[in-house]
Amino acid sequence: MTKDTLENRCFDEINIGDTASIKRTLTVRDVQLFATVSGDVNPTHLDLELVKQLGAKELSAHSMWLGAQISGLLGNELPGPGTVYAGQDLEFHAPLGIGEEITISIAAREKFAETRKVTFDCLGVNARGETIMSGIARVIAPHTRIIMDRPDAAKVSIQSHDRFDSFVQRCGKLPPVAVAVVHPCDESSLGAALEAARENLIEPILVGPLDRLRAVAEEFGFDLGGVRVEDVPHSHAAAFRAVELVRLGEAAALMKGSLHTDELMAEVVNRQTGLRTERRITHAFLMDVPTYHKPLIVTDAAINIAPDLDCKRDICQNAIDLAHVLGIVQPKVAIICAVEGINSRMVCTTDAASLCKMADRGQITGAILDGPLALDNAISKEAARIKKIDSVVAGDPDILVVPDLAAGNILAKQLTFMSNADGAGIVLGARVPIILTSRADNRRAKLASCAVACLMASAVLAQDASKVGG
Repeated sequence: MTKDTLENRCFDEINIGDTASIKRTLTVRDVQLFATVSGDVNPTHLDLELVKQLGAKELSAHSMWLGAQISGLLGNELPGPGTVYAGQDLEFHAPLGIGEEITISIAAREKFAETRKVTFDCLGVNARGETIMSGIARVIAPHTRIIMDRPDAAKVSIQSHDRFDSFVQRCGKLPPVAVAVVHPCDESSLGAALEAARENLIEPILVGPLDRLRAVAEEFGFDLGGVRVEDVPHSHAAAFRAVELVRLGEAAALMKGSLHTDELMAEVVNRQTGLRTERRITHAFLMDVPTYHKPLIVTDAAINIAPDLDCKRDICQNAIDLAHVLGIVQPKVAIICAVEGINSRMVCTTDAASLCKMADRGQITGAILDGPLALDNAISKEAARIKKIDSVVAGDPDILVVPDLAAGNILAKQLTFMSNADGAGIVLGARVPIILTSRADNRRAKLASCAVACLMASAVLAQDASKVGG
């Protein structure tokens, strides 16, 4: 346990043979943080695929990360505050892999009174007793006694995006899903569909004007060889035909191309020829926010402008079902409002209370709901504690249900452009999942959108197969 205070030992108080030690377990964040502050972005510490190609099994620490741990031990413990690091000679005998524990120890070896220098033997040993590092460190010991509160280190945010990786990896164990790609007549949408195909996530069926598809492919160097194309004259016809392919059982998901969202959704919600179910069609962003501790679903940010209570029930249930597919057994749902108290003049607060009661009565299932919650006490346990909110959801939600489309869209875009989040867009509640990407989305977000849709489509196909078998 980290002590709240730091206390040093002056030169005269140090005896030959005095020791200090620490234990650390190396994490991915340790490696990323050291790479950030040192500027050493050697991919052999950061790129697992490259490391495997080079014959290793896992990522490992930078060797000087171990040297930094010695520096911390000298500066915090022995001699402690006021120590001046004068030099070190270290040898590194074996790599330290992610998840491995290491015990780092120092022992006073020599003292030089005229300069107050002290030499320490240094040793790093892993949990199997293997020596990872050895050497010596030289310091100038303090001459003034210091006892002080431990200072807060500067907070550094590691802007990494790895929470979507597990979804893509899960799809690697499943057969690719047939996806009707609607009017992919620009570089962004056609490129995203073809890359998802290369990653074995989808089997694309390109629905659009053949001449335009070929022109885009030629302009940007895309290969359409072996890809099924449904030749239709324009975007309206592409939306109709893509929906028809789903109704015919030839596609298990849709993917928006370069047409407008409203144009595609008009065919999806058509009561005669569309893909409606008993549920309201809703939208969700699955977001990888670097400053939040797990994936976060924000809903509804793109489909329902001013949802009423019944619509919000479906928004909740659709998002809960998505969370189940992603492997979250009992997601925590925060119903977001501007305040956390119920106010009859703010419909969103009474809706939030009603949704929680609907969950109590089984009208919403498979999750823990709480609301109304303001965004601060929904996301922060400390904010909830200060406001005396006792809730298992506060500070740990998997799903944020926003009061209306404007609030959801602003929140999602704020997370994307101000917090460097990635957002995978998906439309829920139709007969099949609908991949809704934007030209502004990066590669990670587009692949994640495809991966999530594939997981959902595979779950639906498995349910249908079990019903037939039963």
